[in-house]
Amino acid sequence: MTLADYRKSRGEPAIQEAHEAAHSEKHPSAREYIAIGLVLGAITAAEVALYYIDISRNVLLTALAIMSIAKFTLVVMWFMHLKFDNKLFTYLFLLGLLGAIALFTIVLVTSAADVV
Repeated sequence: MTLADYRKSRGEPAIQEAHEAAHSEKHPSAREYIAIGLVLGAITAAEVALYYIDISRNVLLTALAIMSIAKFTLVVMWFMHLKFDNKLFTYLFLLGLLGAIALFTIVLVTSAADVV
């Protein structure tokens, strides 16, 4: 017996149907997922192209970091369905992202100090 069968036997189909209706309304269609995938591909192509352009290292690192954060945000919000979940999960992911950025910055500054 599945959970849905159990709920129906207890007379809870209205709750299940309401949950399924609310859940299906929020999620995007396949077309939207394809569009997000194309945007992610375009950002990745821009990152690769930017690497081969002769620009200063600081501009390159800043641009790549911004594009990486944009890709992280798109993947987390759309493909991991965070956009449709409780806001607490959004804050937890943002906390993790900020922690990763802080750690990366500390390592980058520390390793640059050892080189000089």
